[in-house]
Parts: sequence; C-alpha cells; structure tokens
Amino acid sequence: MLEGLFGNVMVEKILFTLYAYGEGYPLGMAKTFAVPVNRIQQQLKRLEDAGIVASRLVGRVRIYTFNPRYPFKKELQSLIAKAYEFLPEKDKDNYYRMRTRPRRTGKPL
Repeated sequence: MLEGLFGNVMVEKILFTLYAYGEGYPLGMAKTFAVPVNRIQQQLKRLEDAGIVASRLVGRVRIYTFNPRYPFKKELQSLIAKAYEFLPEKDKDNYYRMRTRPRRTGKPL
C-alpha cells in the first residue's frame, strides 16, 4: 500500500508495527513477518539515520519507537493510521494485534 512511498514493503511493515504496538525490536519483527532479522535491522538503521525512528537499549535488546523529535512525526503517524484502516483484517489479525498467552486454567484472578 505505502511501499511506493517508503521504498519497500519492509519499511511499511515496520512502520505499521510501530504504529500498532508503540515500539518494537528487530528479532520480534523478523519472527512476526518470517524474514531474516538483518533485513529488519537494515531498514531500521535507514529509518534511524533519517531521524524517523529512535532506539534505546533495554538490557541487551535495542527497542525502536517513533522519534519524538522528528518534525513530521504527527503527519507521518496520521498517514500510517489512515493506511492502517485500509489493511485487510487478515493482515491486521496476523501481524498487528496484541498477542497474549491464554491464561493458565485454574489460575486465580
């Protein structure tokens, strides 16, 4: 949908992930999309070099979010939100819904 604008489909998937979850890490994205982690890392580096995303280390994991200092952050997020509305429900369910484990049976509330 937006791959023509962003250059490739991987950047689109990364931006949708950051929009849906607020943050993400390369290995988690690579597992979700079933692609090699270096493809995700290359695109995240490109986005970080452009100032679109920012990263921080949490332990040994590098977490990526939208850069709060990016001058077009609000406009970019509204564009992504609009495009997200037009994604097929199947793609939303497969990639961009919060995943939670089922509660263990018998566990007290």
